[in-house]
Formats: sequence, C-alpha cells, structure tokens
Amino acid sequence: MRREQIVIHPAEAGERIDLFLARKTKVSRSQIQKMIGNRDVLVNGTEVAASYRVRGNDVVVIEFGEKTAGVLVPEPIPLDILYRDDQLIVVNKPPGMVVYPAAGHARGTLMNALASVCDHFASVGAPLRPGVVHRLDKDTSGVMVVALDDYAYYSLVGQFQRRSIRRSYRALVFGDLRGDEGTIDLEIGRSLTDRKKMSTRTKRGKEAWTSWKVLKRFGAATLIGVTLGTGRTHQIRVHFAAIGHPVVGDRTYGRKVSLAIRGKGLLHVPRQMLHAALLGFVHPVTGQYMEFSSPPPEDMSCTIEELRIVSPRS
Repeated sequence: MRREQIVIHPAEAGERIDLFLARKTKVSRSQIQKMIGNRDVLVNGTEVAASYRVRGNDVVVIEFGEKTAGVLVPEPIPLDILYRDDQLIVVNKPPGMVVYPAAGHARGTLMNALASVCDHFASVGAPLRPGVVHRLDKDTSGVMVVALDDYAYYSLVGQFQRRSIRRSYRALVFGDLRGDEGTIDLEIGRSLTDRKKMSTRTKRGKEAWTSWKVLKRFGAATLIGVTLGTGRTHQIRVHFAAIGHPVVGDRTYGRKVSLAIRGKGLLHVPRQMLHAALLGFVHPVTGQYMEFSSPPPEDMSCTIEELRIVSPRS
C-alpha cells in the first residue's frame, strides 16, 4: 500500500477536492471520485464527499492499495514520447512493457507511465486503459498512440475500423522465406486446443491479411517489412507461424528462442523480434495526416547485426 499526504496551500482553497486531486496526482477525476467513495481519501482524518471544497491547511491523505486496484496509479517511468498535444500522445513503447494493468502486471505498465505525464485521458475505456485504441504485445516494441479526449478516441477507433491507419512492422522470422514479397490471407480465431492462443485453425475465424516484403536474408532467418490489412490479436505472429516461419524468439507460437548459426553455434534471442516501426493516421482535430516512426530497439538491432556479420547474404 502506498500513502500520499498533501497539505492544502491557502491559495488553493475553494476548489472541489475531486478536481484538486485529479490535478495534483494526475489520476483521472472519475478515478478520484471512486477512491473517495471507497474511503481511500481523508481530509483531516475525516471522510468527505467529492464535492467538498478544500480549505487552507487541510491535510489530505490518499491511500493507493488493494481497495484502489481499479485505479490507474501514476508511476514516473521514463518514456520515449514522439508527439503530444491536448488530443493524443504518441510513444515508442519499449520491449518488455505491458500496455495497461492486468492480472500479474499491476504496475510498471505504459498506462502507469503515461498517467504520470498526462493530466487527462479520454473517459472511454476501462478504468485502467482510458483512451487506449490499440495495443502492442508485452514483448513487441514500437509506435503507439493513446487518445487524451473522447473526440480523439472515437476518431482514431473509426480510422482503425476503416483500416485507413497505416501500420508497418519489422520482423525477424525463422528460415528463408520463399519469394521476395507476398500476402498471407488466413482467417484468425481462438485456438481449438488453447483458449489463450489465437490460430488459423479455428471454427470461428475472422478475416485477416498480412503483406510482407523481404529486407534481408540471413539463411537461418529473414528480416522482413510487414504491413497489416487487419488488426487481429497476435496477427503477425500467428500468420507467420502458420506458414512455417514463426517470429524469432516467439515463445508462444514459435517456441524456439535461439538461432543455429553455421560454424558459430547458437545465437540466443531475448524476446520475439517484432517491432512496430511506423504508424500513420489523420489527426482528429486538424485533419492533417501524421506519421511517426522509430528504429528497432537495441536488442533487435544487435541480433540483426550478429546475423549480418556471420551470414552476409542478400
């Protein structure tokens, strides 16, 4: 449990406590109201209503603990922010970071980090993922956008639904892909044998297509550029596993975490080699097309460089 104490300065007197705490803690106003209702906010040792107006020298105590598990707690985690305005924020998510709190990942998520730098989010979405219009897997790195108001949220969701948002990935897949480019058009749905996984072998699959182009061949693996036509869960990972070329390091759909390099032994891969390299969309307010990109992070860049050195192919 974490406890925070705030002493009201006389110049701050008169403001509603829910508004005051939302501004001070960067927790959303609706979440603050929930905390007040859960008796996790006390003023001078006494419960108050959300409409209470703070007074000079009031001592406000906030408890973040089990009872506030549904509250997005700000954490000062460093972020690579690519763009930010009043409507949206674009970040370069590092590998190993979960997007929003869930079972087993209560802290240290992208949303916890964003809550420490953003004083508001869209009100749409679950309490722990306000404004989230798309997500990347924990071990997938790259560009993400989060809506900071409702208008931006619905605009971005609409663009995703119309498939007008441009998304490009870099992936390292096992083996030597046949051909220089292609499209995988296989429906994706829940696996018939493992409900936690997705599969192309399913009774209720949804349309899914993935286009790819070879960027570099290494023999043991191939570096490709990938464009999504649809946005199904784990789409890239599932599609390439289905054609016998799983993403290198994918413990769920590929299982192999090392590359066998002729004459060099095994090259260990720390995580799935998948990176969201580019995201393009129309700004909800200005109507201008915006595009953001980021290079693969160090672990992926180092793996690619190792492959280039030991297997300098076309």
